[in-house]
Amino acid sequence: MPAHQTMIAGLIRVSWDTLQDERGFFKHSYQAREVEEVLGRPLRMQQGNHSRSRGGVLRGFHAEPWDKFIYVPRGRALCVVADIRPDSATFGQTESYMLGDAPGVFDRIFVARCLANAFYTFEETDYLNDVSEPFDPANRGGVHWRDSTLAVDWPSDDPILSAGDLTLPTLRDLYPDHPRFSGV
Repeated sequence: MPAHQTMIAGLIRVSWDTLQDERGFFKHSYQAREVEEVLGRPLRMQQGNHSRSRGGVLRGFHAEPWDKFIYVPRGRALCVVADIRPDSATFGQTESYMLGDAPGVFDRIFVARCLANAFYTFEETDYLNDVSEPFDPANRGGVHWRDSTLAVDWPSDDPILSAGDLTLPTLRDLYPDHPRFSGV
């Protein structure tokens, strides 16, 4: 099956074979039924978003109370998903995926609500994400890209960042009493 649950609950990897001939290629980017089988609930997308970033940009970690279905049709992006749900068995863990139009990269990832995601672009990259609720900036949260708990080995120590992403808190700031930080 092209859709697979990962180690982090709610993070699903979707990968399809590419059919190629002299005209070019064809592939599915997803089939709702297959994602729903792995997710265990209906897939409900309400808004499509498209950003273009130049090489060296890092966006995130962003977390919202809606699902995201991420696709990179042009360029290459290192996408990292972090489990920042304090009651989760995988709290503080990350998974990384290379997404884009280069050979051997994954097609799509589904990121369940309240997981955080970030991405770094190696070249000019189009990043699409369909979301299950209309975007509302008042509901956006996140975690600092260099959070030592997440310990992501980013391709650059000096990426291009937004002012907002520079001021995001760490997991320790958000959950100082969490057993991971208090030694309990």
